[in-house]
Amino acid sequence: MKYAKLTRLNAYMAIAHGVQALLLLIIGSDFARTITVNYLALDESTQTLISQTRGVFDFPLVWGVAGFSLLSMIFHSLIVTKWNKNYISGLKKGINKYRWLEYSLSASLMIVLIAILSGVLDLGSLILMFGVTAIMNLMGLVMEVHNQSTKKTNWLSYWVGVLAGILPWLVIAIYFWASATAPGASTGPPNFVYFIWASIFFFFNTFAVNMALQYKKVGKWNDYLFGERVYLWLSLGAKSVLIWQIYAGTLQP
Repeated sequence: MKYAKLTRLNAYMAIAHGVQALLLLIIGSDFARTITVNYLALDESTQTLISQTRGVFDFPLVWGVAGFSLLSMIFHSLIVTKWNKNYISGLKKGINKYRWLEYSLSASLMIVLIAILSGVLDLGSLILMFGVTAIMNLMGLVMEVHNQSTKKTNWLSYWVGVLAGILPWLVIAIYFWASATAPGASTGPPNFVYFIWASIFFFFNTFAVNMALQYKKVGKWNDYLFGERVYLWLSLGAKSVLIWQIYAGTLQP
């Protein structure tokens, strides 16, 4: 019965994520940011190498924002259908590999969007931030796989994930500082970007707290399935907050 309830909850989550993505694609504007690359070029007049920047493509934010919700919808839908047997089998052993695979894509895309809104437009930097965030989430998978065979919880992968997860936020904070302290700057990024940074930073940290409570078996978290339900609601909450904050700040027609 409890696994059937979790399956139904995944179905509801698939609908919630899908509806929000579809709605955003319908009402969102085509606002885009130009993604750039930096490179060295020879200055013929001085015969020295100088840094140059050029745009490589325009990235429409509405597709990126809808994208992470669509990823969640796809994974939840597969958990309800094709992957359901393996999903339940994994839960019984205290592992959900599909969660971490989805987060490694959707959370990484979320970080990229927050970075773009914060002024990080360099393609190489964005790829690295995506990759580091993916590693953070895959460390969650390693944590669950590794501790299948340990008598005492091994926290190494947890702390490696925490370290990886801090780095993109540090880069974004540096861009905030650079924008706010630049000559002639008065406020730095728009206020809504600060709210996005604070709210999603909070949500990302609650995922780590949820895992810690699961492994320490604190109160209701003694049941792995309680932590699984918390993950589902946290994922919906974080993505919903980010979608509509970005819509309010940049994607209104």
